[in-house]
Amino acid sequence: MRRLDPFYLIVGDAERLARLVPLGVKLVQLRIKDRPEADIRDQIARARSVCAAHGAELVVNDYWQIALEMGCDFVHLGQEDMDTADFAALHRGGVRVGLSTHDEAELDRALSHDPAYVALGPVYPTLLKKMKWGPQGLERVRGWKAAAGGVPLVAIGGLTPERLPGVFAAGADSAAVVTDIQQAADPEARCAEWIAATREVA
Repeated sequence: MRRLDPFYLIVGDAERLARLVPLGVKLVQLRIKDRPEADIRDQIARARSVCAAHGAELVVNDYWQIALEMGCDFVHLGQEDMDTADFAALHRGGVRVGLSTHDEAELDRALSHDPAYVALGPVYPTLLKKMKWGPQGLERVRGWKAAAGGVPLVAIGGLTPERLPGVFAAGADSAAVVTDIQQAADPEARCAEWIAATREVA
């Protein structure tokens, strides 16, 4: 398995990606919601160009068909997306796949698809969206890492730089961040703080 960068930025549009990736981001997910397909393709193309220019890996959320058609090499899928995803086509196309998990059954299912990583969340309470799962906690992170073996583990949900040492000590390989940067008064400064923090403790 290839190693993941310890800082995993998640953004909702190519504009924000273009502002933050040049700060030193090496792994970024483009999570687009409810846009026309033409706009989605444009967003992916713009994000891919920025990432290529700065040596960052781009992960496309949800839209695996479009990512495959456009020659992207990394997608992220939730459990619902897995129901319709053509994993054989993705593997044939050389597309790496990251998968969301929340309980043991979902983890077993995800690991059966030879993922590039599995994500566990929310580790802590999160304001991003309402979820049927409560905070997973660090003990669950430890258990997930033991079960995942050599598959990289991404922790997500309620993370802050102050919580990083515990998250990485519990076994996470990468920390995914959405709200803490998205809602910061100065997203660029907060992103730079995250990059420095992950380099110190990972």
